[in-house]
Amino acid sequence: MAAVGELLGKVLVVDDDEVIRQLIAVNLTLEGFQVETAFDGQNCLDRVRDVQPDVVTLDVMMPRMDGWTTATRLRGDDSTSHIKVVLITARAQEDDKRRGFGIGVDAYLTKPFDPAELIQVVRDLALSARSG
Repeated sequence: MAAVGELLGKVLVVDDDEVIRQLIAVNLTLEGFQVETAFDGQNCLDRVRDVQPDVVTLDVMMPRMDGWTTATRLRGDDSTSHIKVVLITARAQEDDKRRGFGIGVDAYLTKPFDPAELIQVVRDLALSARSG
């Protein structure tokens, strides 16, 4: 856990399922991250420049704009291409993982995910974002 008052980084949590969005947000907040949320890919893109997160956690299957498209747009824009992206999805097939890493995501976790693993992945990515 972070020392009191120590901010580990900013995370934008993107998931159309409010329960999952809040579960991720609470876990990361308790670990010392500043957390903002978005309810789908388009909402993520609308907010990402204002939030300026170190890490975006991104569901794949969402209405309006899915996680594949959102990650591709984040990577394709010079103002957001540096942001670390974690896909968190029920899509566990190897083809899906290859697609994610082909887009350039930094990590791929499958639902149901282990909160401790999620925290460690986000912590590592936030540290590399801040030191790089």
